Amino acid sequence: MAEGPTTARVSDCVVLAKIPDGPLSAEHFALQTEEVPEPGPGQVSVRVQAITIGAGQRAGLQGSASYAGAPEVGVVMAGTGAGVVEASNAEGIGVGDTVVGSTGWRRNAVMDASDLRVADGALDPALHLGVLGTNGLTAYFGLLDVGKPEPGETVVVSAAAGSVGHIAGQIAKARGCRVVGVAGSDHKCELLRGEIGFDAALNRHSPDFRAEFRSATPDRINVYFDNTGGEILGSALFRMATFGRIVCCGAVSAYDTANPDPSPRGIPGLLVNNQVRMQGFLVFSYASRYDEARAQMLEWIEAGALVPRHITYEGLGAAGGAFVDLLGGRTVGTTIVRLGD
Repeated sequence: MAEGPTTARVSDCVVLAKIPDGPLSAEHFALQTEEVPEPGPGQVSVRVQAITIGAGQRAGLQGSASYAGAPEVGVVMAGTGAGVVEASNAEGIGVGDTVVGSTGWRRNAVMDASDLRVADGALDPALHLGVLGTNGLTAYFGLLDVGKPEPGETVVVSAAAGSVGHIAGQIAKARGCRVVGVAGSDHKCELLRGEIGFDAALNRHSPDFRAEFRSATPDRINVYFDNTGGEILGSALFRMATFGRIVCCGAVSAYDTANPDPSPRGIPGLLVNNQVRMQGFLVFSYASRYDEARAQMLEWIEAGALVPRHITYEGLGAAGGAFVDLLGGRTVGTTIVRLGD
């Protein structure tokens, strides 16, 4: 007797419904279903437990992030996820293992084993996606390898309550620096000064921001970790110490608007006069040292010197709204969407 046709498994995913030409909204995304293939040779099938969303993904939707490629309508949103292996045709990865990789915004992912990292299943997926993922690695290498802070120096971090900023500031504290954060609300500033342990925090919307910024940096700025660009970068340029270092990590002020802040004044004059180094970087360049960074950050977490923060949304259908909240400054720490069991 002939066997009947095999019914393909289907699973939820989120696709880009239309390319935004202004501020992002939940309507730019659509929850759909897709067929889930069986894993081929060297592949594994992953049941995704959580995904993370970062502000840099907005640059990808603008087509301004060269590493992200051009955005396409109807294509599953890219992104990093953590999950459990359901089936494996790959040596070294077994059923039940926890893995992390570029799963995209989907419930089930079939991926090449070479694109996955086996992680500690005893840890919360939010840690793998946040402080031990791209956000934490970006903060670690951006601050330590590009910024090179020394004990006693003043480090200023913009978007300081964000997924990268709150980690970068705490690493600077662990290195014995005085840390000043710039954030978008009084609530975030209170959190930075309190639970997260910054020495000072300033609300960028304050009418007296410029005066407050000068007051908070009486010895000027040795390292500025820039996540925003725009006017905050402009303010920092005028406060840099001789031989200061500016770490160009992101430009969130320009991601979700058709009218970004103007480019800061004083370049290259202020850089030349104060002998300041201004450098951009991509975290992928440090891939060979990821294990080093994760081990050090786990040590800081266990010692209480690093307190990773995240905000959680439930269900894949909440991903678009979570992205909008992130860009609107309504989140703290890493933005996590949990997909449940």
